Formats: sequence, structure tokens, C-alpha cells
Amino acid sequence: MNCSKEQLKLYAVTDSTWLNGRSLDSVVETAILGGATFVQLREKHLTDEALLILARNIKAVTDQYHVPFVINDRVQVALAVDADGVHVGQDDMNAAEARRLIGPNKILGVSADTLEQAILAEQQGADYLGVAVFATSTKTDAVTVPLETLKAITAAVSIPVVAIGGIKAHNIQKLRYTNIAGIAVVSALFAADDIHASAKLLRQRVEGYLY
Repeated sequence: MNCSKEQLKLYAVTDSTWLNGRSLDSVVETAILGGATFVQLREKHLTDEALLILARNIKAVTDQYHVPFVINDRVQVALAVDADGVHVGQDDMNAAEARRLIGPNKILGVSADTLEQAILAEQQGADYLGVAVFATSTKTDAVTVPLETLKAITAAVSIPVVAIGGIKAHNIQKLRYTNIAGIAVVSALFAADDIHASAKLLRQRVEGYLY
């Protein structure tokens, strides 16, 4: 396995919608300084060329702080910037194909909506799973998974599972006893007025409720 449970405590997923004049790499740095332990670059609207530039800038930050950095879906961009890995959804590239392209030593994250998808993803080489749990405004077409299914997934696989979707500081306690490794957040971090303070609070809540 190419990433640890501890590295997945507070998983930051980028969204440049809320930059308000700031650069994405500076916002990511603020999140890391506040307590983010993992970063995914997810900017679906950008061309590969634009994403490549952003990825290089963010990788310079994550390398400085020794935080794992993966890119959503675009394997070729991840390879071009030597990112730590990629994250693929069920509608993106097949997990087995992604693993073949990135090799055995890069991080492979896979989104799973069902127990069957989760088990298959592990068999195909996933290092961790992302499971959507609450409704979210940032991904309106996302399938959400009941907490009982989340528990079944964490019990069935040996790789870490991260919960994503609509997670805020006030509802992290609902994920207690699900055996997840951590939470992945988008708006809870990047839409916050004070990203550093939000990251710090989220990290405290994760460690208080999940560890």
C-alpha cells in the first residue's frame, strides 16, 4: 500500500470556484498549515495544459510539506508532473488500467458507491477508497451511500476508506464507529472565510471522533 491511514485524516479536494483572487497553490498551502494531510487536484473544467501548470505549482507546495498529492482522473497529467498518484471515479478510467499506467509505486484512489465496487477496486490495486456519504452542493450528481453500507465497506476491505460529500465540522460525529481513515472535504475548507482555522477545526474533530 502506497499511503497510510494517518495520511488520509484530512483529505483536501481542490475547487478553484472559491479562490476570490487568491492562487490555488497558496490556498492549498494554507490548508496544509491548518492540518490537511492529503491533497487532490480536482478541476474538471480545465484543459490538460492548464491543469498541468496548476499541478506543478501545487506539487511544489505538497513536496515542501511532505503531503501526498494526487490528481483526479487525468493520469497523463499526473505522470507528467510526477504526482504521487491519481484518483479515479466509477465513470473515469478503470482502476486496473489506471494501476497499469501509473505502476505499482504510485498512489491509486478509487471512488466506490457499493460494496461490490469497493471489493473490486481493492482487487484491482486501489490503495484507498473514497465513499460519498452526505448530499453535497459541489457534486450534484453524486450517489450517496448509507452509513450502514459505509460500515460494510470498511469491514470488507483491508485498505483505508475516506468519507466524502457534504462533510462539515458539525456532522463529523455521525461518522463515528464507521472505521474510516479520515474525511475528504471540498467546500468545508476552500469555501471557508478562514481556511487555516477551518482546517484546524476539521482536523481536531477527525482526531476527536474517528481516532
